[in-house]
Parts: sequence; C-alpha cells; structure tokens
Amino acid sequence: NSYSVECNTTPILTSNIKDIDAFYALAETLKQHPNKVIQELKTSNLRGRGGAGFPFWFKLDAVEKEKGNSLQKYIVCNADEGDPGAYSDMYLMEHQPHKVLFGMYLSGLTVGADTGVLYIRGEYPEAIEIVAEAIAKLKEKNLIGGFKFKIIRGQGSYVCGEETALLNSIEGLRPEVRVRPPYPAQYGLFGKPTVLSNVETFANIHWILENGGE
Repeated sequence: NSYSVECNTTPILTSNIKDIDAFYALAETLKQHPNKVIQELKTSNLRGRGGAGFPFWFKLDAVEKEKGNSLQKYIVCNADEGDPGAYSDMYLMEHQPHKVLFGMYLSGLTVGADTGVLYIRGEYPEAIEIVAEAIAKLKEKNLIGGFKFKIIRGQGSYVCGEETALLNSIEGLRPEVRVRPPYPAQYGLFGKPTVLSNVETFANIHWILENGGE
C-alpha cells in the first residue's frame, strides 16, 4: 500500500529577493492592466487566511468598481496575529517585508488606492521596526511613487483580528465588530472603499503575478 506524493519544493514565500528595484518593476508593467491582475488572482484561487477563506480577487474587483471623482480608497493589512503559537505573519514581516508591501502596493494600483495601512500586533516590535525600514527604503529609491504606507501598532485587543473591529481600532473607536452589510469593500476605513486582507495573502501576490495564476 505504499504510495508517493509529488511535492512542489519551489520556495514562494521564503525565497530571497535579490534586487528590490527589479522586484517592484513588475508593478510598473501591470499598473495599467487592473483587469489582468484581478483575472490572474482569480485563476490562482488566492484566498484570505482567516476562517472564511474569502476569495481575494473578489475584494479587489468590488473596490475597483467603486467609482467617483477623487474617491479615496484604502488597502489595509491585518497583521494582528493573535492566535497562540502563530508566527507566520511575524516571520514574513521580519524576513520578507517587501513581499507584503508589494502585495499592498500592487493592490492599490489595481483598485485606485493611494494609501496602505498595516495594523501590526504591538508585541512584534522587531516586525514594526523592520517594516518601517523597508518602507523608508522604498521612499528613498522612489519605487512606489505617491503611494503612502502607514503603520498602526495594535494595543493587544484579540477582537481586532476580526476585520471590522480592526477598522474601528484604526479609526480610534472601540474595537467592536461592525454589523454587515455594508462590507469594507463599500464602506471600510473611514467609510471609504477598502481592500482588507492579511499578511500571507498579500505576500503571495508577487509570485502569482510573476508566474501566472495557473
């Protein structure tokens, strides 16, 4: 009854970035093709890493379709990793921050958002410092144009792992779960259309778009 399992051993999230400039250059080739980005992510079946496993492309598509003159939109990364024994988000932020930041930046280009907010667990001071240094490097090299990143340090509320409670916390409100609908894609951060997902989902975006959704 012996059997073999064929595994793909190509590293995706853990592979090293050799050239940051070349890494972010992919965004320049895709920023004029939001529909292509959304289709490739749909084909890949990339999902959120929360309990619902919600398809990521659907969030992008919904926010991209929100139109209006000078309509503010946001990209929010949920890095409030509160589950006991869970450290994958911490690892990615400390060792692969540009994979996370690229995913947020490309999402912003796709939906028309100019601001990315990272809500990072307060017990991760090293991750906060490393991500801040990575953002400073992007500004220094002028790799993200006018896109802005902001880091919010979480204050230890476990409920902020839920996306709408997290949005309330960023706004300075009591971190309570919002009644839905409306969903963040229509009424998110400060009442504006918002793409909200987690560290690991954003970190996968570059590899998928570089290699194709299939």
